[in-house]
Amino acid sequence: MSASLVIMITGALVGASCGLVGAFLVLRRLALMGDAISHSILLGIVAVFAITGSRSPVLMIIGAGAVGILTVALVSWIEGSRLVREDAAIGLVFPFLFAIGVIIVSRFPSQVHIDVDAVLYGEIAYVPLYRLEMFGWDLGVQAFWTVGTMLAIDLLFIALLYKELKLSTFDAGFAAALGMSPVLLHYLLMAAVSTTTVVAFDAVGAILVVALLVVPAATAQLLTRRLTILLALSVAIGSGSAILGYWLARVINGSISGAIAAVLGGIFFLAFMFAPTQGLVAQMVLRRRQRRRFVQDLVVAHVRAKNGPVPALTLGSAFGWPEAATARAVSDAREENRLVLDERGQLDVPRSSPGSGAPS
Repeated sequence: MSASLVIMITGALVGASCGLVGAFLVLRRLALMGDAISHSILLGIVAVFAITGSRSPVLMIIGAGAVGILTVALVSWIEGSRLVREDAAIGLVFPFLFAIGVIIVSRFPSQVHIDVDAVLYGEIAYVPLYRLEMFGWDLGVQAFWTVGTMLAIDLLFIALLYKELKLSTFDAGFAAALGMSPVLLHYLLMAAVSTTTVVAFDAVGAILVVALLVVPAATAQLLTRRLTILLALSVAIGSGSAILGYWLARVINGSISGAIAAVLGGIFFLAFMFAPTQGLVAQMVLRRRQRRRFVQDLVVAHVRAKNGPVPALTLGSAFGWPEAATARAVSDAREENRLVLDERGQLDVPRSSPGSGAPS
């Protein structure tokens, strides 16, 4: 298998995993929590290296997962004091834990065998070099096994707890009334985010993990309001961006991680501008239609209130509108058969269909 294919498959697997759990982060308005976890787990990784001297993926996941849960617990504890809001609590906790990890990396480099640049930026181009060997057998690219297993776990987690996650995300009170535990579900989700983050961490770095957790889900949220479709779109956008980002990096001879993040940003911008119902352009068109409809309703109501023909030329002075706005409102109302204009320039509501001119 070529190195290019290995990189694209790994990126697609990472994008799919982050897109799945990231969707619930975005829906719960916890996007910043993903940023916090992706940085604070550095402490768990370097602590495992420093204490055990091992670079075992299993130990690394356990250590990082523990620190991820610690991050969530500390944020919840500080927020629960009601002295600090949640966003400020996140901003207090994760720089502190991340800083401790950076100190360990910089103070004891011989023990941890890692540097801050690798943590922040990662380098997915090196993924084909790391192979998984067991009992003398070469089982293939290590990232396929680690990230692929994590994707399978995330899929199983969401499939088994889909109803519970959905209810606790949109109405935690109702979920609690049905006997569910929103707090437990919250910590389970954060554990899934922590483990997903650390598995993706080695290949793409903390910064790109944050982008893959947040941007695909935020983009999908602009395109649909159905959770199942949102999850599918989030996975597709995360995986597709990784593949497109790789080819962009090849074309410009630049950073693969940077290109993936740029593609994510570009896709989000397109959705932000041109999403069918929630995009900026669609919202502008909708507001314009609503304004025209409102003006039309005012004109029809004015004519109806007169209980007789109204000279069309007097409408502008009655409302204080420009002539063009008045003419457009009259034209719209006539097209919809809400007003009729006789040969003398008099406006009236159609008498043949009572009630048809009532404002809507």
